[in-house]
Amino acid sequence: MSKRVIERLKAQFGERILETHDYRGDDTAVIAPGDWLEVATFLKHDGECAMNQFVDLTAVDFPEREPELPRFDVVLHLRSLSSGYQRVRLKARLAENQGIASLIKVWAGADWAERECFDMFGIKFEGHPDLRRVLLYEEFVGHPLRKDYPIDRTQPLIPYRQVDGLTKLPPFGQDEGQPFGRIQWQQRLDGRDNQVSPAIAVQLGQKRALSDSSAHEGEGAKE
Repeated sequence: MSKRVIERLKAQFGERILETHDYRGDDTAVIAPGDWLEVATFLKHDGECAMNQFVDLTAVDFPEREPELPRFDVVLHLRSLSSGYQRVRLKARLAENQGIASLIKVWAGADWAERECFDMFGIKFEGHPDLRRVLLYEEFVGHPLRKDYPIDRTQPLIPYRQVDGLTKLPPFGQDEGQPFGRIQWQQRLDGRDNQVSPAIAVQLGQKRALSDSSAHEGEGAKE
């Protein structure tokens, strides 16, 4: 089972495995950013772990947990094709402007996933051979999955390229194309007891959302 992988990591790396949990069956190990490449390489090549399938890599933004903890989680999902059922999740917490090693040399499939993470969150993967935007255009300003991305920023912030014979639509207005119930981030963060995610829960009078890092501990879940 996947718990055997977690125990194998603990035996190999000891206190360098900062935290483990199995919330809803997802066996997870948390490590320091400096151990990212070494632990990932071990997971792939160790005979007991054999995590030879790269499933996904992404990030989650938790600005409300600063300064106690770094704001970003980089999350790696792996599976063993040898066992057919073992899977594990690896996490590292990153502060603002802190980089982390690229995993392309371990799993080639990490290429576009790391580029997407850079594109959406601004996280830099050290050693990536071609770290540039993959979903947005190069002139796009900012990283739209960060929770402090301004809701009133209308892109593009540059003039449209003129193409003969082609009529282009203007960009969305500030009241168009925004998530349902989206409200000002800074007002939410300053209050600390307000909704921290633009979700339907705002309309229901709830103070917490599942994206709040304290919600999974039950804080405010029934307020």
